[in-house]
Amino acid sequence: MSQRPLCFVIMPFQKKQDPAGGPDIDFDRIYKNAIEPAIKDAGMDPVRADEERTGGIIHKPMFERLLLCDYAVADLTTANANVFYELGVRHTARPRTTLTLFARQQRIPFDVNFLRSLPYNLGKDNVFTDEDALALQNSVAEKLLELRDQTINGAPVDSPLFTLLSDWQPGDIARLKTDVFRDRVRISEKYKSDLAVIREKNKYVQTRKEAQEMLKRFRNELGPLDAVDAVTVVDLMLTCRALKDWDGMISLFNDMPEMLKRQVLVREQLGFAYNRRAGENNDCADRVEALRILTDVDKEQGPSSETLGLIGRIHKDKWKEAQDTGDVIGAVAHLDQAIDAYRRGFMADQRDAYPGINLLTLLDIKGDKESLDEKDHLLPVVRFAVERRLSGATPDYWDHATMLELAVLENDSGKAMKYLAKAVGVIRETWEPETTAGNLEMIERSRKARAEDTSWLKQIIGELIKRST
Repeated sequence: MSQRPLCFVIMPFQKKQDPAGGPDIDFDRIYKNAIEPAIKDAGMDPVRADEERTGGIIHKPMFERLLLCDYAVADLTTANANVFYELGVRHTARPRTTLTLFARQQRIPFDVNFLRSLPYNLGKDNVFTDEDALALQNSVAEKLLELRDQTINGAPVDSPLFTLLSDWQPGDIARLKTDVFRDRVRISEKYKSDLAVIREKNKYVQTRKEAQEMLKRFRNELGPLDAVDAVTVVDLMLTCRALKDWDGMISLFNDMPEMLKRQVLVREQLGFAYNRRAGENNDCADRVEALRILTDVDKEQGPSSETLGLIGRIHKDKWKEAQDTGDVIGAVAHLDQAIDAYRRGFMADQRDAYPGINLLTLLDIKGDKESLDEKDHLLPVVRFAVERRLSGATPDYWDHATMLELAVLENDSGKAMKYLAKAVGVIRETWEPETTAGNLEMIERSRKARAEDTSWLKQIIGELIKRST
């Protein structure tokens, strides 16, 4: 049986901001609905760059795939920095067999006609429709089949470097195209598939125990992590998070090579794990360690909505603990620290509604005039951030959950029930509704203390809790 050529896909992951000011662009949808099937239609095996899963870490397997995959497809839309860096590496080593494409309405920072790039339609409001997907799938498949046919007789040069510098001769990489490389790529793709299966099984109560056992076997079979590519290790850490295996996340970090331990994404997830474990075990030392890890990240990289959102969560948890133990002064201090962290996080990136909605919630709970005035001032800004995401093709759980919390803050039970139904329909991991329920419980308690009717809010909280176990 003949081997199918490998086609490396260089493109952004998940949703990315539109530089032109439109709604976010869903690149996962573009990949799944058009590029991946097109590559298969051309008789190739797609291999997608996974830098997003590792926080942009450039690692050895990434360079191997850039240099050794038979073909490559690069989506230049939004002029993503990682994409252009990787395309540059590819063009330095490979004179041909790289197909570039871009969305027509997007500005690219150089003349793409020089690269003979393939334009495609994103659709109105950047909603990539099934019709758009089919058109792009057919175009990419046709171009790749042409490349395959041309390669037999020597494909045309598509690298600007080889075109402009006729004497450019990089080292011979053909000898490196061994079965070992192909096997390693396919093993990595199998790991990715196995972890996706584990996360899917964890969504359902009847298969959750099976998912936990599968995760244990996967980790044991993986062996020492210095021989495993960074993408798989980070994916495993995020799978532990999906299964609420905080011990597993912490243990995995301790086994990581030093290069991975230093990465911001990994350290953020470590802080997240320590804080969640503290909540389950009532261990103050874990809470202190979580705050230390994330504070160090904040000092080193500067304000970040993700890091400060996690720091805000720690202070919010400490505020609730102080309340439960009757520590009035401590509760006030931690509430103010949580508000400050969420405020800094939202100001760092007002497109990220997570710190924004938490800031509004705590300002509402604090309840003094200054706090309520700030809440009323910022609420439209947070709503605008979420509505921009909702206008995209595939809003996620947090988009709908944030709209639910905004409706609760405005005391609009009708809208709250509407967004509850939408959020419940797209739950990915059980800790997501658990987090939302916790936020709403705080609001419910503060309103109950003010003698307000909270029966409808209790109903919403109950629905979320049912889906978090």
